Amino acid sequence: MNVKWMSYLRLPHSDSDAAAAQKLCRVLLVGEGNFSFSASVCETAGSCTEITATCFQPEEAARQQGEAGRNIQRLLERGAEVYFQVDCTQLKECVALSGRQFDRVVFNFPHCGRKAGVRKNRTLLTKFFLSCAGVLSEDGEVHIALCNGQGGTPADQPMREWHNSWQVVAMAAEAGFILSEICPFDCAKYHSYRSTGYRSQDKTFHVEGALNHIFTRSLPFTSVQAVAVQETLGKHRVCFQIPEELSEYINRGFLGRHSHHPVNLINERLLKELSSLVPVQRIERELPLLFHSSKGLPDWLCDLSNIYWIRPSEVGLTGSEEASAEELNSSVQPETQPVTSGEAVSNSTGTEEAVKKGYGLRSSLMVHAHEVLQQKGFRVETFYTISGPVFRKIPVSRDNLPAFHETLLICGFDPERRPDYIRVLQRSLEKVIPPRLDSSERLLTFQKLSDAPVLHGISVKQKGERQVGWIAVIPPGRFHPGLHVCAVTLNLDLLAMLVFGVQDWRMLWSSDPRFLDQFCQTELRPLQSFSLHPPLYQHDVSFWVDPLSFDELGFHSLVRQATAGAVIDVRLVDSFQYPHMPQASRCYRLSYQACDRALSSRKAQELQLRLREQIQQRLQVTLR
Repeated sequence: MNVKWMSYLRLPHSDSDAAAAQKLCRVLLVGEGNFSFSASVCETAGSCTEITATCFQPEEAARQQGEAGRNIQRLLERGAEVYFQVDCTQLKECVALSGRQFDRVVFNFPHCGRKAGVRKNRTLLTKFFLSCAGVLSEDGEVHIALCNGQGGTPADQPMREWHNSWQVVAMAAEAGFILSEICPFDCAKYHSYRSTGYRSQDKTFHVEGALNHIFTRSLPFTSVQAVAVQETLGKHRVCFQIPEELSEYINRGFLGRHSHHPVNLINERLLKELSSLVPVQRIERELPLLFHSSKGLPDWLCDLSNIYWIRPSEVGLTGSEEASAEELNSSVQPETQPVTSGEAVSNSTGTEEAVKKGYGLRSSLMVHAHEVLQQKGFRVETFYTISGPVFRKIPVSRDNLPAFHETLLICGFDPERRPDYIRVLQRSLEKVIPPRLDSSERLLTFQKLSDAPVLHGISVKQKGERQVGWIAVIPPGRFHPGLHVCAVTLNLDLLAMLVFGVQDWRMLWSSDPRFLDQFCQTELRPLQSFSLHPPLYQHDVSFWVDPLSFDELGFHSLVRQATAGAVIDVRLVDSFQYPHMPQASRCYRLSYQACDRALSSRKAQELQLRLREQIQQRLQVTLR
């Protein structure tokens, strides 16, 4: 390519470029004034680019603008189409554009005219985006050039206050578009372009610092779906329903043998580095998501209040014969009705109470430690490893992951030997996590958390400090009768976020192919976000509760389920109780923000109304 004009359009500049693309690129330009921009595009684009230029004015009025007649003639001579009186907010209604699909729709410096305020221009943008949805191809792009400060994104320098900007990303979200790229608008690249239209006159306006905003379609929001699962635990076949707020995290296959998902890339790289230092043996078989609390859960392993306790819908023997009542009583309590969000089994921090609950979703792969250590052919001083998703019932927060992928490394060794497994693990992790170039500070830290067992938290110092796992040395008798056990758990999702620069943990669960297509087995490259500067909306909800029986974690779970994961943070902003009154008031502030799809103000309000309805129905509270 000899000319790099308008590279943000990604148009073929020559026949060879077009042949490589093997596709005709159809470009629609709307809101043209003197057609100088369209003429510049047409002269530089290759023969496999089809240009359609339109303006809002009648032909006679348009030709009166300086150089407009000559620019129109240049367009027609090069085979472009030119149409007049085309309303960019009603593109589908235009007879000349009827039934056509475009790969690029370009609108430079939109404005309602004269001294129109920000509200009118926001409305113009919204209507334009809604109109584009009907004429844009599935993988097409919408390009909008705005003067510096108008867009309302951090790319504007200086950035206007949100209420005083055009809020272009929020307006695009109303039509299902996300901001995928933003770059400077450089007039020097458009040789004959002359900006006109200042206050609806044939006068130029300043475009220094102007920005091109490139929008693409996003996947739609979908309601959570109930997922029924059948697991085999020992001799029993257990049927149950996954809590609705966790349904999108089930059966994703991110850790499959041929997966190039970031969590699998991290896991494979880590095990490769570790196996170069110590023997490593993978356990390939799939282990159940469910466990039974009668197996015993050590207090240092997990907070029992964070476990999703499950009431099975059916329990039977693995064979054709159903289990007897005596056999079933050993593994499940009489209350065997299915659990939905908001009706979960109440949590307790006492182990005795937890055992009565029966089944729970694993919150750590350590629930499989006994099974690993007791398998046939177990070898001393070999790290056995299993990987899979785990689930935790925790408050809604930017830093809290209700579901993530975990790797468990577990090894038995003779009490007389003391291998330095912390050093081995540190060397392996440092090969996986890129070091900070601006600091000589140690990247990994191992902080001692307890002495019985000897437990160290593993943290990574990168943009703050995050605990990504722990390593424990457990004395004989607790997991193995004659061996010390070294157990390591690592949060693969947090490691992937650090390595690939993922800002929002929800992005790791995105179904948008633009996420997964960025990763390959051979190279660990940072994520290039395809959804920039997503808008944030805040809504409050307040209600009266019985402070003794209110299940706050149940409320957070319901928020995740009712809003389809669109809420990124929930904060208690006010709480009070009148004297001599049994009920207390709670007010929560919910922050709505999507990481990979278009979330409009209207959609956020719709989700908030749905949440309010479900709070009243499922939590039995009184809304204020």
